[in-house]
Amino acid sequence: MKESPKTETFTMVIPPPNVTGSLHLGHALTNAVEDAIVRWNRMHGKRTLWVPGCDHAGIATQVVVEKQIWREYQKTRHDLGREQFLEEVDKWKESKGGRIYEQLRKLGSSLEWNRECFTMNDKLSKAVTEAFVRLHDGGLIYRSTKLVNWSCALKSAISDIEVDNLELKPRTRISVPGYNNKIEFGVLTLFAYKIANSDEELVVATTRLETMLGDTAVAVHPEDKRYTHLHGKQAVHPFCNRLLPIICDTHVDPSFGTGAVKITPAHDYHDYEVGQRHDLPSVTVIDENGLMTQNAGQFVGFKRFDVRIAVSNALKEKGLYRGVKDNPMTLPVCSRSGDIVEPLLKPQWYINCQEMAALAVEAVKSDQLKIIPEHFEKTWFSWLENIRNWCVSRQLWWGHRIPAYRVVSFQPGQEDIWVCGRTEAEAKERAAVKMAVSPESIELVQDEDVVDTWFSSALFPFTALGWPEQTQDMQSYYPLSLMETGHDILFFWVARMIMLGTKLTGQLPFNKVVLHAIVCDAHGRKMSKSLGNVIDPMDVINGVSLKSLHRQVEESNLPNEEVEKAKRGQKKDYPNGIPECGADALSAVN
Repeated sequence: MKESPKTETFTMVIPPPNVTGSLHLGHALTNAVEDAIVRWNRMHGKRTLWVPGCDHAGIATQVVVEKQIWREYQKTRHDLGREQFLEEVDKWKESKGGRIYEQLRKLGSSLEWNRECFTMNDKLSKAVTEAFVRLHDGGLIYRSTKLVNWSCALKSAISDIEVDNLELKPRTRISVPGYNNKIEFGVLTLFAYKIANSDEELVVATTRLETMLGDTAVAVHPEDKRYTHLHGKQAVHPFCNRLLPIICDTHVDPSFGTGAVKITPAHDYHDYEVGQRHDLPSVTVIDENGLMTQNAGQFVGFKRFDVRIAVSNALKEKGLYRGVKDNPMTLPVCSRSGDIVEPLLKPQWYINCQEMAALAVEAVKSDQLKIIPEHFEKTWFSWLENIRNWCVSRQLWWGHRIPAYRVVSFQPGQEDIWVCGRTEAEAKERAAVKMAVSPESIELVQDEDVVDTWFSSALFPFTALGWPEQTQDMQSYYPLSLMETGHDILFFWVARMIMLGTKLTGQLPFNKVVLHAIVCDAHGRKMSKSLGNVIDPMDVINGVSLKSLHRQVEESNLPNEEVEKAKRGQKKDYPNGIPECGADALSAVN
């Protein structure tokens, strides 16, 4: 075999698994593929480096620990306070974190074990702060109030990847956290708005009756002749002291419902865009706890889904209720909590992705970056050419705290002033310069939020090698030779590594991406802890009884209803458990 020059290197990093328990067969596939690639290059005489690591998994870990604390002590994280809660998370991580590396070793993964990284260790945490400050200083990170995916159960914004879009048939009842009874979805409620200074009415249809309390307009298509005579007129809100302008917008589908659409800019993404185009006010009627706000008038304090019945009854009393219709729909569900996602207007930190995305697109078009299989290039272009700015703040306690500080103002009503800094002292110096005062007169409060886990994960190819320091590893092993991972995180992880890596290091973090397929269960579903269908590779190697499989889901953090569903699936798929197959069986997965 021809030996490569000693200076030739081959570098990869493991896609860092979440430190939330143990690996499943999907991780086993990833490591089987990557181990084969690394061993092949090592056999060719190359100097190889394959870096192991774990991700702190902000939301996933916090959810697991919160449920454990409630189960053991009947206390919430707020009962404990931030400091004590983080101590509980650290204890949980120490008890679970070693399990992942133990599994990887038993799978035979030839990783550089002396280089293992954790995204919350001191070195990587310092790098996250550095990256955030540099991007903010460069004008790419900014603070703005926009609609976000909000989980009332987690009391946090969540990313798109943490939203499961559930396709519903008409009239489906679903369990929602915080409600004793199932909530009905998949229906259109029709009700009438009276036209001001007229005997006429305008009937609208909605799948979310609770949001009508935040309506600020009614929209019709400009070419819909049924409503031409109403252009420019106003409708009267039956419960709130508001007149709703009747506006024309091509966003409206004349064939859906009645062809007249209620507009709630504060609680719907499409309505928000309509509101921006027509300069409509945004009235928030649902708060971060899922309760109706003061803006909801007589319905203040109701739970968001309970208020549907109250509003429906009130409409009937006023003679404005026009019935319901079946309506298949897509329901956004938080994958971490099972909660129904609520679009809310919240001040958050965002990354302007437009320029970085354009460079990532050009990298593929110019063959600087190869994506294998090539048919995923279409997905790459579609995502990046239609990218939205990235909300990177999360209302969690477990994670990298955002290095942004609000200047405490002594002037009532003054707009918040924010500064970023690697330390509070640096932030104070920056605030003093910005406000033309002495640092001693400045008082700062650090943002309570943490950075999205995907942000720190996107930095992993170079933070694992010592960035922002120009270490020997950075000089010898960066950029990586290859990124190998599952195709399901092409955008959420790979694209973000390319964008941030190029921006922060001045070069692509790798020039080739190899994507493998996803391991599914017998029913075509992706293996997921939230479905209770995961298989521990150790159970394939050593064998496991059906009783032990049942015990695993019973000890998980699944709701009781999902535990029973998962156990029924296990009994059907593995009636006799899983026989002992040995580690070689996992090679066959590849």
